[in-house]
Amino acid sequence: MPVDTKAATDRLLRFLAVEGVTGQEAAIGRELTAALKESGVPAKAIRLDDANTRIPVPTETGNLIVDLPGRGALHNQPRIMFMTHMDTVPLCAGAKPKKSGRKIVNDAKTALGGDNRCGCGVLVTLAAELEKQQLDHPPITLLFCVREESGLYGARHVKLDEFGSPVMAFNYDGGSASNVVIGAVGADRWTVEIFGRASHAGVAPERGISSTMILALALADVKAGGWFGKVVKRKQQGTSNVGPVTGGEGRPAGDATNVVTDYVHVRGESRSHDGKFFKEITKAYKAAFEKAAKKVTNAQGKSGKVKFKAETDYFPFRMKDNLPVVRRAVEAVSAVGTPNVRTANGGLDANWMVRHGVPTVTFGAGQNEVHTIDEWINLDEYDRACALAVQLATMR
Repeated sequence: MPVDTKAATDRLLRFLAVEGVTGQEAAIGRELTAALKESGVPAKAIRLDDANTRIPVPTETGNLIVDLPGRGALHNQPRIMFMTHMDTVPLCAGAKPKKSGRKIVNDAKTALGGDNRCGCGVLVTLAAELEKQQLDHPPITLLFCVREESGLYGARHVKLDEFGSPVMAFNYDGGSASNVVIGAVGADRWTVEIFGRASHAGVAPERGISSTMILALALADVKAGGWFGKVVKRKQQGTSNVGPVTGGEGRPAGDATNVVTDYVHVRGESRSHDGKFFKEITKAYKAAFEKAAKKVTNAQGKSGKVKFKAETDYFPFRMKDNLPVVRRAVEAVSAVGTPNVRTANGGLDANWMVRHGVPTVTFGAGQNEVHTIDEWINLDEYDRACALAVQLATMR
């Protein structure tokens, strides 16, 4: 479907220039609302939900929701939804986007924010083109989620009855417009607190219990058992990683070299396309930390202790190729390129929408080298993503 690519690029540059890191989406929400109104969407069709009141970490605003009534011959067809997320990773703060040929690049030493201002540009362009061209389409919900980058919280905490019962959804995130992502991994996020005993490391080290040593032994055990990094056991596969190691709330682990470290806080993750296997990976970490704590004792025979907590961040899914949402996606992509039907090794807002009962396919919109200072946007792919959205919305 033809779209005004210049207007679409101008919108993208406009959105990229607005800072809106995860949890701080109020400003980009206001900019999106203004752009939607300029495109002909009435103010009464635009609203914010109260998902931020249910998200367990501070979040400025709720998800942005837009209701577009059906038009023409398709006005009474079942409702469909288009979605994206409007937050960026913190590394994008201070980005200075500029157009360079058929790319958008960054004049600042930050990430650019194409993930996911590209998705925002696609959805606003969709609304603009439907209005400008007066195209027939079914009832459509546009959903701009908050806090995707810090745990898929916006999609997790939606109230589905506010969306008018969409029968399928199309999510815009990273990569090529020809990607038809029909599945993704599930993941646990886990934390462990390691409690030791402080003592003077020079005068009486034998009286101390080193939390640092417990950490070292646990991680060595995990590595030796094949549970770190890429994990392959029997016919199952997954990944794991150990993230921040601190003394809690960003403090260093340990106070000084002459004090036996008495507390360490560790965060990590376990992932797999198998819903049971990422739990097995998490269980291996828990067992390793508990075993290590018992091994590290002081002269009085007292050992360290650990407190391990795990929470499922999102659940894996894999939709069948013959589902209507997948068939519609493949047919639409075939009009603009060759479909690349695949699954993703990262979490998507689609994980939670599928969990909520709305089958959701994810496409890219030209984002490249996301979450790095080398990030750039392929405008040819972005244009294809915009055209694809209009195609998906107007198919008969």
